[in-house]
Amino acid sequence: MKLIVAVDKNWGIGNNNKLLVSIPSDMKFFRQETSGKVVVMGRKTLESFPNGMPLKNRTNIVLTSDRSYQVKDAVIVHDIPELLEELKKYPDDQIYVIGGGKVYEELLPYCNLAHVTKIDFAFEADTYFPNLDEDEEWEITATSEEQTYFDLEYAFVQYERK
Repeated sequence: MKLIVAVDKNWGIGNNNKLLVSIPSDMKFFRQETSGKVVVMGRKTLESFPNGMPLKNRTNIVLTSDRSYQVKDAVIVHDIPELLEELKKYPDDQIYVIGGGKVYEELLPYCNLAHVTKIDFAFEADTYFPNLDEDEEWEITATSEEQTYFDLEYAFVQYERK
């Protein structure tokens, strides 16, 4: 299983259920990586999308403890064991965890590759991703050239579990 996330310099990922910043090339990379694949997210992440609708051209799996929760065109699961059972239907390399904070935290142990867009700026954040630079189980295996969007500098960094 893989994950894809954009983090600020403090590993912040969101504030008030919104992304910290929207960088067009990061959004394009996200679409390219996940299109036609399986995306796993929490309910609040789904609800942060336009009209709270699942992402097009992907299998959307939503993890929520709310047993009455339903969404058209999404698979709803209620706990990690149920999620792992559902994911057996798909090739491991086709599955992307896309957030939010709690879902990343719960599923990080099951992931072996992380696509992290590292933004060299500290935003106000209330949700964070675990710092992979301080986790000895992970190592950087690829880094893009530094890129700029207006005054923000960022890079696409790939981490792999050792």
